[in-house]
Formats: sequence, C-alpha cells, structure tokens
Amino acid sequence: MEGTIYFMNNIYKGIPSDLPDELIEKITGSAEKGVAVERIISRGHASPPGFWYDQDKTEFVILLRGRAAILFKESDRILEMLPGDYIEIPSHTLHRVEWTSAEEETVWLAFFY
Repeated sequence: MEGTIYFMNNIYKGIPSDLPDELIEKITGSAEKGVAVERIISRGHASPPGFWYDQDKTEFVILLRGRAAILFKESDRILEMLPGDYIEIPSHTLHRVEWTSAEEETVWLAFFY
C-alpha cells in the first residue's frame, strides 16, 4: 500500500550486557488504547521481598528465553516457566516473580489488556 510505513525489529536485539535492574520496554500500544505490549529482560532478578503485582489489566505473558518462576498469593502456587510457556493472569491476581535464571537472560513478552 502506498504511504504505509513498516517497522521491523528483533525481540533479542539490544539486550544490554550489564543488567543491574530488570529492563522493561514498551514495544507498542498503550494502556489508554486498551492494549500494551512490553519486552521484559531479567537476569537473576526477582520481585522485592513482600512485593505483589496487583494490576488493573489482564496480563498474557510468554517466556521466550531463559527460566523463571511466578508465585501466586491466593493459592501459594509457584509456576516454573521454560521457553515457550505462557500464562494469562487475570487483573488483580496478586503475583510476584520468585526468581529468574542468573546464567542467561530471561526474555518475556507481556500483553496487557
């Protein structure tokens, strides 16, 4: 189509070698428009002690690389995730990241809607 601009990137491009904090980058969308997509890069990161995510939006998250574990407060259940694993987390479901692999980057793709 004439006038259409296409933009291509790579989910694994631009991962910093030094990652003192978890990296969260908006890829597209916005909360105001109803859908947002984020790339999250972790390396040995976890939620702070006592911290629980309590999000207004449902989150669909897929783990693309690495390993991680998510703890759900209501059931005290830990889900260990490997590449290709995904989960839908309903809004206001209290959860936290218990751990991510320290040996490699853990790459998440999160959709909020």
